[in-house]
Amino acid sequence: MDRLILFRHGKAEHESASGEDFDRRLTPRGVRESAEMGETLARLGLVPDVALVSPAARALETWAAAQPAFPKALTQLEPELYNAEAGAILQAAEAVGRGCGVVMVVGHNPGLQELTVRLLVEGSAPPSAMARPMRQFPTAAAAVFLFDDNGRPAFDGLFFPERGG
Repeated sequence: MDRLILFRHGKAEHESASGEDFDRRLTPRGVRESAEMGETLARLGLVPDVALVSPAARALETWAAAQPAFPKALTQLEPELYNAEAGAILQAAEAVGRGCGVVMVVGHNPGLQELTVRLLVEGSAPPSAMARPMRQFPTAAAAVFLFDDNGRPAFDGLFFPERGG
């Protein structure tokens, strides 16, 4: 894996019709911001070869909204990504990353935020890059890291959805 893109699901409803967290769906804002983030990443050439997607409704809908920006990306549902810790997310990405260059993970906090901060620290990112992710990793945000031949991360970008005031 040469590059890892961590993409948090879009804004979701507070409660699902079933009452189960797993079934929470995106709000219209969540769909729009997910599609916009996909377009932004694609425009910058940050295009996954494979997307590992949590099977939770909000992650599936996030990928469905963003996927048109990445028409050649393979989709792989990963049940262990639902509420996964940072280490489990990185392990899943590394496992699939052995066979491809760019891996995207579409998942959830707190795991994505924790992994983002961990990789920022390990990659010696500037303090200005660390400040916001240490406080928050909002819905529809993306963090991008490059990896060298020894698996060491380097900060490659943070992207947050544009929200009107």
